[in-house]
Amino acid sequence: MLENTSHTTSFLLTGYEETGDLQYLYFLLILLVYMLTIAANTGIICVICVESSLHEPMYMFLCSLQVNGLYGSTALCPALLVNILSDSHEISYTACLIQIYCLTTYGMCEFLTLAVMGYDRYVSICYPFYYSTIMRPTRVYKLIALTWLLAFAEFTVMIIISAQLKLCRRAIEKVYCDNYSVVRLACDDITINNIIGSIVNIAFTVCPLLLILYSYLQILRVCLKSSSASRSKALNTCVPHLVTVINFFVASLFELFQSRFNMQHIPLIIRVLLSVQFLILPPLLNPIIYGFRNKKLTEKIKKVLSKKLTFPNL
Repeated sequence: MLENTSHTTSFLLTGYEETGDLQYLYFLLILLVYMLTIAANTGIICVICVESSLHEPMYMFLCSLQVNGLYGSTALCPALLVNILSDSHEISYTACLIQIYCLTTYGMCEFLTLAVMGYDRYVSICYPFYYSTIMRPTRVYKLIALTWLLAFAEFTVMIIISAQLKLCRRAIEKVYCDNYSVVRLACDDITINNIIGSIVNIAFTVCPLLLILYSYLQILRVCLKSSSASRSKALNTCVPHLVTVINFFVASLFELFQSRFNMQHIPLIIRVLLSVQFLILPPLLNPIIYGFRNKKLTEKIKKVLSKKLTFPNL
């Protein structure tokens, strides 16, 4: 008989049991990744804000992507670092809900921002003469605000519904809290949660992906009709975004399948590592992908660094 824990005050994160004797190695790796993520994302944000020549739609969307990366990493990594070295891998009920809210809105914002960035590339390449008219600064700021507001507003409804559930168990087979893992612990009927969850997943994964696919099909159509020089320039601006989309979509797709379907045949340690990769690597890789592939951004970063490293003559 299940113990009635409707007044659950904490959850047990059983995924940490798989760390074993490697807990210190995992701690150092996560700490290193988190520090690099903070440095890389903060650096790009500062350069874009400081350099007025980078106040263009593409870089403003990129800045929003980096802010979201900082937000998602900070919602996860500090908690991972504390729990890895802790003897009791528990998280309070309130902290669990906060982590769910932050990590899920991070994922939603990431998908929506990538979709808007794809639309920006579509307008830039397919309608170059109307680009400045279509992507006006006010419209760019509205699109950025919309990506954040939609994610926060939509998931606020979901988290309120999840918080009303009567829980019968407290063990979560992960190293962090996610909404569906908590929903599965409920004694109540979770049909409404499943329906709303499916709608939200479609709205924030499938719809942005379809917009991205449409944008790049149109870009491909234009590129096939263009000169080799124009085609090469278009591909250079699109490749970083495509790499980012593929990286994030594949990782999040696995996490979605892992949450919704029985994947017990896959060892728990593999499932834990892949679910963490979905949240840790994109914020780290995005600055690297865009920083090294974007010549203009790279030059501005070097310019800012050279100013900081220049010492006055004594």
